[in-house]
Amino acid sequence: MAKLFLGLDSSTQSLSAVVIDLDSRKVVYEKSLNFDQALPQFKTRNGVLPNRDPLVKHSSPLLWAAALDLLFAQMKKDGVALGKVLAVSGSGQQHGSVYLNEKAAEALAALDPKKSLVENLDGVFARKTSPIWMDSSTAKECAEIRKKLGGIKFTASRTGSDTFERFTGPQIRKFYKTDPKSYEKTVSIALVSSFMASLLAGKIAPIDFGDGAGMNLMDIRRKNWNHDALKATAPSLVKKLPLLAESGRLIGPVSPYFVQKYGLNPEALATVWTGDNPASVIGLGLIKPGQVAISLGTSDTYLGTMEKCQTDENGEGHVFGSPTGGYLTLICFKNGSLTREKVRELYKISDWKKFGELVAQTPPGNNGGILLPWFEAEIVPRVNRPGIHRYDLDEKNVAANCRAVFEAQLLSMRLHSQWMQVAPETIFVTGGAAADRALLQVVADVMNCRVLRIEVSKSAALGAALQAAHGWLVAVDKNPKWDKLVAGFTAPLAGSEIRPDKAAVRVYHKMLEKYAACEDTAIYDL
Repeated sequence: MAKLFLGLDSSTQSLSAVVIDLDSRKVVYEKSLNFDQALPQFKTRNGVLPNRDPLVKHSSPLLWAAALDLLFAQMKKDGVALGKVLAVSGSGQQHGSVYLNEKAAEALAALDPKKSLVENLDGVFARKTSPIWMDSSTAKECAEIRKKLGGIKFTASRTGSDTFERFTGPQIRKFYKTDPKSYEKTVSIALVSSFMASLLAGKIAPIDFGDGAGMNLMDIRRKNWNHDALKATAPSLVKKLPLLAESGRLIGPVSPYFVQKYGLNPEALATVWTGDNPASVIGLGLIKPGQVAISLGTSDTYLGTMEKCQTDENGEGHVFGSPTGGYLTLICFKNGSLTREKVRELYKISDWKKFGELVAQTPPGNNGGILLPWFEAEIVPRVNRPGIHRYDLDEKNVAANCRAVFEAQLLSMRLHSQWMQVAPETIFVTGGAAADRALLQVVADVMNCRVLRIEVSKSAALGAALQAAHGWLVAVDKNPKWDKLVAGFTAPLAGSEIRPDKAAVRVYHKMLEKYAACEDTAIYDL
């Protein structure tokens, strides 16, 4: 009998499902449902409700509930063997929050399969809409919480991150300040992940250590709610927050709603969900310290793992609990693929193959030439005004500028990940630019470790399915090992390994100091 596990991912624009067969070590089903297209009645644009204030980004929790119904109906229609699923877990877009009133717990426990989830949830929300990770309207609240906690360094050392507008704590504080009556009626505050887990379990679900760390409310080392952070955020907050728990911990059997309506296995287990970034750590196979994933997308993201908790005193990076134990680190660089594309456009280079050929024409280290390509205001380092800065680099030298943008982005990653105190041993690279071997060679040489390409479709949903399998194995006393569990699901592409060139490694090791000095000079001049 196949051992099937279902992973769900509720992202900004879609809800995805991945079903894995643990015995054959295969993904047996994948499906995504786009919110705008499938549920036009909610009137979202790219999963977000229109608002006159460009800083305000909300969505409807009923949208996510309606999507869950639709996706289960689609799985049933597609012939997925839901009756054989042993456990369900999931992930949600991080930082988004859902506000439930005193009716919620009873409504969840009595979900009627003759009605839709939207109908079942009528009247359970203390707040009709949910602020999501894209919301940047809480700068004032961030400053207030940060000040009460003693500044950037102390905020990060306690909660894992500096206060950020998108984080849940500042969003809760703004809600309390602007609508105190509705805040008072709030009995339970959920994250997107724990709200969706509550629907599956038919009860208020815990918040996990991974997603909970994205709230500026959890003690990152003790993994409990931090009293000072709660007090700095809003009154009586501890009474409105659910328990904290490990990712994948058993909540209980799935709600009879899904059994009776869609034929889900009545003995299937509902487990604690996590955030999309922690789930992706599993889906990408990052289960040991020293393993790193670099996503080369619109923004470039550096995901690392570590056993001992280290925090960034500059407040640029983030630390979350990892679903596999230990900690997950995340650094986001805004000037990613769009910056590489702008350099290509600037020099009228026809395609990426030609771009790579130009990079290959110049030596590692670029003869000391350095480019700081801040076409957009940067997150890491904190740069509020865009600007292009060149040091010992001729603007007219096309090949040198092509190499310089690659080197700048990787030197910045190396410099701004040093606070983790974990040197990367293996880097898995994903995203569109991962196909460029010239760029991957720079990654290997700057970071001084081997680089492997990995293409994982729906990594968060896959991670959630693996988390469901882990939770089930723990529940049946199997003592699973993560390295064995992910084997076969997260293998890198064959023949993709790139090893560092020793001579280039020495060049970049010396160059890092100059790059850091150039960054300091440019930021000071701003």
